[in-house]
Amino acid sequence: MSFSIKRLLPHFLVLIGFVVLSLAYFSPVLQGKKINQSDIMHYIGMAEQQKEFAKTTGEETYWTNSAFGGMPTYQLGAKYPHNYIKKLDLALRFLPRPADYLFLYFLGFYMLLLALKVDFKLAALGALAFGFSTYLIIILGVGHNAKAHAIAYMPMVLAGIILTFRRKYILGFLLTAVASGLQLVANHPQMSYYLLLLILVLGLAYLAEAYKKKILPHFFKSVGVLTVAAILAVGLNATSLLATQQYAKESTRGPSPLTINADGSEKEVTSGLDRAYITEYSYGILETFNLYIPKFMGGGNYEDVGKDSETYEAYIRLGASPIEALEASRNAPMYWGDQPIVEAPAYVGAVIIFLFVLGLFLVKGRVKWWLVGGTVLSLLLSYGKNFGLLTDLFIDYVPFYNKFRAVSSIQVILELCIPALGIMALSQVFKAGLEKEEKLRALAFSVGITAGLAVIFLVFKSALFDFEGLRDKEYISAYGPAFIEAIIEDRKALMTSDTIRTLILVLLSAGTIFMFLKQKLSEQLLAVVFAVLILFDLVSVDRQYVNNDNFVSALKVDKPYRANNADKEILKDKGHYRVMDLSTEGQRMPAKAAYFHNSLLGYSAVKLGRVNELLDFYVYKNNMNVLNMLNTKYIIAEEQNTIFPYTNSDANGNAWFVSNLKKVDNANEELLALENLNTKTTAVIQKTMASDFNLKSNYALDSTATIELKEFQPNYLKYNTSNSNDGLAVFSEIYYKEGWNAYLDGALVPHFRVNYVLRALTLPKGEHTLEFKFEPQVVKTGSYIALSSSIILVVLLLVGLYFKFNNKTN
Repeated sequence: MSFSIKRLLPHFLVLIGFVVLSLAYFSPVLQGKKINQSDIMHYIGMAEQQKEFAKTTGEETYWTNSAFGGMPTYQLGAKYPHNYIKKLDLALRFLPRPADYLFLYFLGFYMLLLALKVDFKLAALGALAFGFSTYLIIILGVGHNAKAHAIAYMPMVLAGIILTFRRKYILGFLLTAVASGLQLVANHPQMSYYLLLLILVLGLAYLAEAYKKKILPHFFKSVGVLTVAAILAVGLNATSLLATQQYAKESTRGPSPLTINADGSEKEVTSGLDRAYITEYSYGILETFNLYIPKFMGGGNYEDVGKDSETYEAYIRLGASPIEALEASRNAPMYWGDQPIVEAPAYVGAVIIFLFVLGLFLVKGRVKWWLVGGTVLSLLLSYGKNFGLLTDLFIDYVPFYNKFRAVSSIQVILELCIPALGIMALSQVFKAGLEKEEKLRALAFSVGITAGLAVIFLVFKSALFDFEGLRDKEYISAYGPAFIEAIIEDRKALMTSDTIRTLILVLLSAGTIFMFLKQKLSEQLLAVVFAVLILFDLVSVDRQYVNNDNFVSALKVDKPYRANNADKEILKDKGHYRVMDLSTEGQRMPAKAAYFHNSLLGYSAVKLGRVNELLDFYVYKNNMNVLNMLNTKYIIAEEQNTIFPYTNSDANGNAWFVSNLKKVDNANEELLALENLNTKTTAVIQKTMASDFNLKSNYALDSTATIELKEFQPNYLKYNTSNSNDGLAVFSEIYYKEGWNAYLDGALVPHFRVNYVLRALTLPKGEHTLEFKFEPQVVKTGSYIALSSSIILVVLLLVGLYFKFNNKTN
């Protein structure tokens, strides 16, 4: 027992160190403050209705009316029954946010390096290099929490896989199952997909080695074990995965029935996202050097260049006061790369890049090849439209690749692979079996490549680069060519200073290793020096973009919106209606209206596809026919800086009977028909659906007929109807077949889609009670699978522990 404690003590101390560092970097959390994240502010607005419903009723709603006319909550933090893997995740994230994610970065990468047989001191060093990688910190600053969450568990999954291939089948299986389950809990399919690509690269490396060493049976046995682990991980997350899969088909990530765009042009037919949308954020080829030199491309879109800059002087020459010039210089347009918006450079670190290059010479075998392979694949795919040959191949032929946008984010793979190989290189430096001359030769080559590259940039920068940005012409039009000349000079200055910084760090790193090889430094001291170098290198850049200034009072984060006079006036109306916010405040905070009202707009990258098309064709153009059929009773407008609510008295209401049903051939005709359609008397439907439900073209309309909404909740609507004739009723509610059920006098009845997005059904004459209930079967099915999988995992864990303990005892 004492031996086990002695073995575990160093790891325990390392974990304590990770906790301390996580809290130290995000120290304002110790004062009760919270990080102000723009994406989370939007999320709070979108999720307020479902949270309030849960608080009031104690139940979960899987549908919200608060945004885009109505949508499932599957991507808005829905909570599912029997989601026990989520409880484990919450236990691991015991620190205040975002320190919890930083701790997970450290923990996962530490486990990966231990699985690669790296000494715990170097493993801790690698964890720091991974966790403080600039991109991983930046996404916490802007609120990409789900992405950070998913990335944090990636190394842990890889650790389980590697242990399995190392013939530690029980431990590898259990870790892979749990870690994969935790990674899927984050609910970021794009990051899970990228992890799968890296796993395939890793698998190919192990397959090649197995073939070479004639141990294919072991390889396939390991694959079998890992397959079962993966199935179990999927089962643990069955509800969210099934719900997401179902919703994706109806969302903007699924196929569109249209063949035209809102401007009338021909639409690219695709089973996923539009190609231009996928590649909008394509990493520039020159930006590759941002990984090595932080402000090689100027840094972010807006940088603080200070008073001693050419930009400051340019503002002074334009007539600005010193205070105005200084303020403007804090947001100077320094970035001159290819992407529309860049918050900060994706800096991996000069020290780590140097070690990575050293690893190319010192590390041998499969480990090097899957880490290098993952790095190269990640980098090439991140170029997107700038390397169209590979990108188009993946979009057209690799399954599901066209479901994801922002291809530059695949660099999370190289953010993992580069520090892993770098730390493996340090491990090889320590290795006694490797000749000192080989190490010194590798060191010389590495210094020549990395330091030489920095020197080339210093000497030839003006000849190699023009330093011109995408929006420079706009600045020339606004301020004149002299202003841009000043901006370019500051861009050159940033590159120069950061290149010198990188060169110094490389030389210090190389010198430290040289001193060790000459037996002037011990292993422990070398590890300490590199810890200092890595922390200085990365944290000093991180703090420029995410620091204490990002934190505000918890109240401001938890309740980020304040009702203005228009909101307060609208909230007096206790009915069921929709609101469209056209004010500048609403444009700046697109989820604000969803926080207070049932909004027609919102903030989401996974809207319902048909709703998104309706927005593009009509809503954004303020087409009143469409606004009326969506029961847009209030429009928040603005005149002369005064925000006020406009009451739309022509809104159709919650439901109405129509006399005419216009039948069209396809989705194009159905959507285009709405432009001038009198939606109060006529509905439009595709002929195939009209035939399926045996619908007529005309219905007798009784002027005294009524449909009155009596009760409404996000997931429940109750109407009383009265009509002397059989009628066709249209509801100003978004049609979503996978979950909404209609009950007439308690009996389930069919309903269908009209007007491209709305619900409708035929009602028999007389007085009736009609109810719509959101009852997604996918949640029930998924919850049963999740419960079963959790039980199986616990049983297997107990059995595994028994055999492990029993083997040690024997």
